Amino acid sequence: MNKPIVLDGSLYAKEINETLKERVNRIREISGAVPILATILVGDDPASVTYVRMKASDCIKAGLESLKIELPGDTTTDQLIKEIEKLNKNENVHGILLQHPVPKQINETKCFNAIDYRKDVDGVTFTSFAMMAMNQMLFGSATPLGIIRLLDRYKIQIQGKEAVVVGRSPILGKPMAMMLLNRNATVTICHSKTLDIKEVVKRADIVVAAVGIPKFIKADWIKDNSIVVDAGYNKGNIGDTDMENIKDKVYAYSPVPGGVGPMTRITLIEQTVMAAEIKFGIN
Repeated sequence: MNKPIVLDGSLYAKEINETLKERVNRIREISGAVPILATILVGDDPASVTYVRMKASDCIKAGLESLKIELPGDTTTDQLIKEIEKLNKNENVHGILLQHPVPKQINETKCFNAIDYRKDVDGVTFTSFAMMAMNQMLFGSATPLGIIRLLDRYKIQIQGKEAVVVGRSPILGKPMAMMLLNRNATVTICHSKTLDIKEVVKRADIVVAAVGIPKFIKADWIKDNSIVVDAGYNKGNIGDTDMENIKDKVYAYSPVPGGVGPMTRITLIEQTVMAAEIKFGIN
């Protein structure tokens, strides 16, 4: 069996970043403005704090500016929505990211949907999902869109393939399934109530693991020469698949770390640049 293709998200994100610098410079030349991504962090969850810091660093690398809004852990839904509405009205802000998960007392869905869809660069609003599902996407959910772009970068055929998405979250599993369907794959979504999940996954030409359980998908679940994309990230740099025992039997796989994560972040940055280009009428 040939050596598997490593779907290197870190490498591709760097390539995309070089093109973003040029686009940001063009925005600055034409409009005098610099794209700004506003991030909202509620509470002090260590993983979220780290992720927001990484996104700020990604902004700098691409020439964007970042605006960080930090709110206490006891913030209410109404208080958070007021902050979002301020950013909606701020003409200098082009993209808004509400870092999730938020504290339990907050209605996350209601807050996501308070974001102006024209600034929804993380693709979390009902409007963004509906547009994506109807193949009229403005901004896609960052992780699924990053995965699609990674598959395209390595010339992985999607059309006609049987794809299984393990996980049905509204910001990962469900939009991932819709994007694969829009690319003419035959798609199955697995979840906690799926019967005989191992046999369902074994049919797949493309497996996307997005369940949030370390090493949930085992090697004997995976068909030879399939493509395995691990969108999980658990404590200790462990994905949702037992990749050590899977990677020698597949055609291609994404590593953890260095696969899906960098693509998520660069997609978020690129969609912020797109939002600024749309605002200023730059093609």
